[in-house]
Amino acid sequence: MSEIALRARAGARPQGVLRRFQTWVANPWGRPRFLVLVTWLYIIASILPVVIAIQFSFNAGRSVTAWQGFSLTRWYWGDPEYSVWHDPTLQHALVQSLKLAGLDMLIATPLGVMLALGLARWRGPLAASSNFLMLFPLVTPEIVMGVSLYLVFLYLFTFVRPSTTAQVLGHVTFSLSYVVVIVRGRLFSIGRQYEEAAADLGATPWETLRLVVLPLLLPAIFSSLMIVFAISIDDFVISAWLSCGVQCNTVPIRIYQSTRAAPLPSVNALAAIMVYFTLGALGIAYLIFRFLTRGERPAGGAARSMMGEMGGL
Repeated sequence: MSEIALRARAGARPQGVLRRFQTWVANPWGRPRFLVLVTWLYIIASILPVVIAIQFSFNAGRSVTAWQGFSLTRWYWGDPEYSVWHDPTLQHALVQSLKLAGLDMLIATPLGVMLALGLARWRGPLAASSNFLMLFPLVTPEIVMGVSLYLVFLYLFTFVRPSTTAQVLGHVTFSLSYVVVIVRGRLFSIGRQYEEAAADLGATPWETLRLVVLPLLLPAIFSSLMIVFAISIDDFVISAWLSCGVQCNTVPIRIYQSTRAAPLPSVNALAAIMVYFTLGALGIAYLIFRFLTRGERPAGGAARSMMGEMGGL
């Protein structure tokens, strides 16, 4: 091989390596190479603080910043004075949070289902405006929602004073939109062909709703119940603005108050219990959704189907 050809080949080699590296980075037709990395970094950054907080609920000492040994039960029920089981203020905060979440589920979900049915089937010049107003709480900052509800109860509906009742009404107000989004997503995914077939077979509108539509909406209804529970149980802003004092303290309010003094790991244990409830609710929602839609999804598509029913929420 001539000397000129060898030099040309040696000069082309770095350019070929550089071009292959640029193609590997750009990769226009392949799978995203850095998307998985970014996703896992986001998940780790979101979960790591929660894991650390739960870890200190098992601390044997009284510190929430220095690890002093492992104790499985001290701050849950072992300590005779400061554990969650023996501290009445922590117990009351947990019961109040569960009470608000349970009442929110029982009130917001039926209202949201009925509202979603009406908005999905409404045809008229005001339909678009009504849909926008229904979704308005989703884009409203929660601090604005809390202040607005407080002023409404203070100056307009004066018979509703800051209390558990006011907190329930506030939770229903902002969680109603989530139910509507989830149920409407299910309605649009199943279409109207089942209702039309039932009407062709002689079913009345009530029979169509009771025997056709509601059974098809069951996955979305159960998902809405658990999503509302998870949203309501850890709400802080609205609960704080509509609180009547110590008797209305929820777990987030109690945690906030403890950070202004010298917190004990029992507060971490209380927060961990709330995390366990939330994860349990979401797990139950997923399992029920998977069971109710077992004949509708492709293999391995349960999670994607559930996200689709939630309307990209």
